[in-house]
Amino acid sequence: IIFHKLIELPSGVDINNLIDDLRIFSWEASDILLFYSRILKDPNQKSKIIKSKDNQDPVTIADLSVNELIIRRIKDKYIDIDWEILSEENSKQASFKFENNSEWLWILDPLDGTKDFIQGTSNYAMHLALNYKKKPCFGLVLIPERDELWISYGNKVWCEKRGGSKSRKSIPKKNSIDQMTLVTSRNNRNEKLNELVNIINFKKVIHMGSVGCKIASLIRGESDIYISLSLPGQSSPKDWDFAAPAAILKAAGGAITNLDNEELIYNKPNFEHGGIIIASNDKTNHHKICSDIKNIIEKNRIYPF
Repeated sequence: IIFHKLIELPSGVDINNLIDDLRIFSWEASDILLFYSRILKDPNQKSKIIKSKDNQDPVTIADLSVNELIIRRIKDKYIDIDWEILSEENSKQASFKFENNSEWLWILDPLDGTKDFIQGTSNYAMHLALNYKKKPCFGLVLIPERDELWISYGNKVWCEKRGGSKSRKSIPKKNSIDQMTLVTSRNNRNEKLNELVNIINFKKVIHMGSVGCKIASLIRGESDIYISLSLPGQSSPKDWDFAAPAAILKAAGGAITNLDNEELIYNKPNFEHGGIIIASNDKTNHHKICSDIKNIIEKNRIYPF
């Protein structure tokens, strides 16, 4: 695929060369993640790989290694380019201070779905997005265990295998919510979301980790809708959870918004996306999906508006 500039990239950056470079960086990251994934299968080695045992937010050597690799590769290859890098792992450091003075911002989650990674499921991913004026224009979601690299630029999206083969799937559309398959988290379940899911009575519910893996399942047509529900005062997804998956979903003809069908806003204080967020693989029907779910929530008083 040869691209012409859809958005005026920073001076000195060619989109085709950039994609070639990121492809190389991504498969390097895949090697690291698969290497540590195999080590984690040995119970004697597991404790050596997990750096932070915080049950809500664990960190492994794999997170830190991929974080260091991607940041170093981008900085070394594009040494004079006017863009910044925001990373989940860097944001956890005590010394973290972030001032983004550029219109261009890379947003990196080196290992989304760390709990699943530790538990030995295949549902983990690396997210990398390039935001322009606080909106994702380029997205990359790497799913090592499936040998998948999803790349989007503007309104084009495709999936690559390591050998170079590319594919695109046409997504089957479902009109009514009760005919949809919901994809939701394995580890972050909450009672309010369970209550909503039970009332809607989806045709099927799939549980998996990483947001990137969930969004890829929407694009493949394996699921139809994803709902994130964060209660006030509790932890919420962050920019690095949504930026890259949102880019590939939108390019594939889907949508990800808040319950009022409003686009996600990035680079807010704390980088948080609270409340209720809906992702679907049907952009034209998305506003109705949001409206229907909002009516159910209000009627049953599930969420504190």
